[in-house]
Amino acid sequence: MASPNLPTAASAYHTTLLTAQDCREHVHLIIGSNPLAASRVSQSLSVGAKPTLIAPVSAPSTTESDVTPTATGDSQQNQKRELHHTLANYISSGVLTHLDRSFADEDLFTLGRSEVDNVVDAVFVTQHDQSLVERVSALCKRKRIPVNVLDNPALCSFSLLSVHVDGPLQIGVTTNGRGCKLASRIRREVASALPKGLGAACARLGDVRRRVITEDAEARTAAESAIAAAVNEGVDDSIDQSATFNKLVTELDVQAEAAKTRRMRWLAQVCEYWPLKKLVEITDDDVESILQAYPGFSGDNSSASPAQPVSPGTVSEGGSSSITASNGRLGRIFLAGSGPGHPDLLTRATYKAIQSADLILADKLVPSGVLDMIPRRTPVSIARKFPGNADRAQEELLEQALEGVRAGKTVLRLKQGDPFIYGRGGEEVAFFREHGLGDRVVVLPGITSSLSAPLFAGIPATQRDVSDQVLICTGTGKKGKPPVPPEYVGSRTVVFLMALHRIGGLVKELTTRLEEVDGVAEVSEGEKQRALWPLDTPCAVIERATCPDQRVIRTTLRYVEQAIEQEGSRPPGLLVVGRACEVLYTPKKEGHPWVVEDGQFKDLGGF
Repeated sequence: MASPNLPTAASAYHTTLLTAQDCREHVHLIIGSNPLAASRVSQSLSVGAKPTLIAPVSAPSTTESDVTPTATGDSQQNQKRELHHTLANYISSGVLTHLDRSFADEDLFTLGRSEVDNVVDAVFVTQHDQSLVERVSALCKRKRIPVNVLDNPALCSFSLLSVHVDGPLQIGVTTNGRGCKLASRIRREVASALPKGLGAACARLGDVRRRVITEDAEARTAAESAIAAAVNEGVDDSIDQSATFNKLVTELDVQAEAAKTRRMRWLAQVCEYWPLKKLVEITDDDVESILQAYPGFSGDNSSASPAQPVSPGTVSEGGSSSITASNGRLGRIFLAGSGPGHPDLLTRATYKAIQSADLILADKLVPSGVLDMIPRRTPVSIARKFPGNADRAQEELLEQALEGVRAGKTVLRLKQGDPFIYGRGGEEVAFFREHGLGDRVVVLPGITSSLSAPLFAGIPATQRDVSDQVLICTGTGKKGKPPVPPEYVGSRTVVFLMALHRIGGLVKELTTRLEEVDGVAEVSEGEKQRALWPLDTPCAVIERATCPDQRVIRTTLRYVEQAIEQEGSRPPGLLVVGRACEVLYTPKKEGHPWVVEDGQFKDLGGF
């Protein structure tokens, strides 16, 4: 089946397939001796290729009239030109092979690498001789040799992008020949918006990945090759995270296969969730401390066990905890929701808390737009939560909060959405009360994504004659156990949080009777009477709501699992189910079972 993300009609503009080639040891043929030829040689050398220049050259004293086509129509192919000084330097240094003659057809099949039967890997024509460029282009296309011709897109089989390079990081921009010099300007604008040192951060994280692979591989046996997929996940830059990116790791998993790849999964989560500015700030010491705190697979699985519960305070005889200030006065704790993602959707109270806090402890889902509002002077700690480590990461944050309060600091626990809507906010308040800090805690509400995400996807949670009730559910219960599914009510809109990583199981639970397996639930009389959801019920997957890369997948329960599997994951996301999904917008699927809306979120900066 064709991808639903493909256009169903001819696009108004022709677009190209952007690729990244490993050109090391490739032979690039450059025809010409002008400044563009020098640029092509420089680009070829920068990627490890071996350029060969074909250009008949004259003595340096040659005058302009000597290189101008004569009245008899002599071809530029036969004219001798002076070499550009950069080309001359490359030739004298030995990094550029120069053939002081005109191009011959057989050059394409004799100057290349022996392992590819001496065929050149790519051809760059930098001259304006029409007869030459047409001949070279036709021959290259017939023999499937990539060819690029100056100022003539119709004769090219590939083009070069305007590229920003920072270490291993490359960002390319093209307007496909329609933007004149806009590509260069856009590239500069994009590059200037990136934090300084991002390329080095990419290199550092790549080194960490290789180290984890090496260390974990040494501890595994050949019989454990089943986890190779987890090791290789994330290598391809062209795809989003897989549908299993946020798959829950249960206690049983921690003791089994999942424990062997937990460090790799932690690294993937860091790359996905942490703001770019935070990634840039990671040092080698930070990496070392993280890897030691969460060691790789070991035969006894001793490292899979969570750390001991936090107990920085003292316990009174009554069983409640108390905490003593180290400087004579206790600080305060603000437990605040940061909304669905866009910084303009923060409450004024939360914004003031961000500006005045002495220490900020943020969940990993708090987006970079919100974290960018934090003053540079304020220390920030981002939860090191990833599948299989959520409880331990939560304990770390609570311990830091207690230490901050004991030091008299104002501590902000910054969460996404609303702290009391599946944000563990109530648990944290109870924890602080147990430690004698009940009067030091202030809870600030936030706009919950369970209601705002549907709004920004054009889905009214309630609508007369369509939906008169809203139900907010979790798709994953405590310790990863599936919760009891809600019954079908035609006039109900249901929003599922933390559900996309197990969408297949959720759909099955909604549309079929629960079986007496895996301890999911006992088949009670009520379960036998539970109304099942029709498979053709409209639903929508909303990911990264209110962020620039917001994505909405509109489909039905029948196809939602297949859609997520094919389109990949862009966490965080939620699932909306019910007739309200098609009140304001009925997607024209035109033969496809789902429709993807990507990048259509309108910024709120105009307010």
